[in-house]
Amino acid sequence: MRFVKCPRCELNYIPETEEYCPVCKREMKGERHEDPVELCSICNENPVMPGRDVCYECYKEMTQQQGRVSSEDDVETEEQEVDIGMEDVSEIEEIDLGDIPESDVSEPMDDQISLEEEQSKELEMDMDDEESEFEDN
Repeated sequence: MRFVKCPRCELNYIPETEEYCPVCKREMKGERHEDPVELCSICNENPVMPGRDVCYECYKEMTQQQGRVSSEDDVETEEQEVDIGMEDVSEIEEIDLGDIPESDVSEPMDDQISLEEEQSKELEMDMDDEESEFEDN
């Protein structure tokens, strides 16, 4: 027995002997298939919000409680000083840049070069390299 896609919806697979899938047959007859209503996982009374597993009432209550809890946590964290084992900024030694060769120091960003200027510089450098190779031979 071989299965093929339903020619109407092209989603469901049906045996070759069938003409349409059961879903398409129901739709063509005009029947409606009602999905069962999911109830809230907390109160088990109200239907859930789309994309969630809780109803609007429980969701609203949860967000209000989280708001109270987070504001209490903020007050506690402001009062506590955390020691992460790092030096204070005033204790850090400055790095001496005098030992770095100028060729390693990048150009300041204030001197912006256009793309055309950069390409012309590269072209000149390539031409100089070719001339030096030609002179060596």
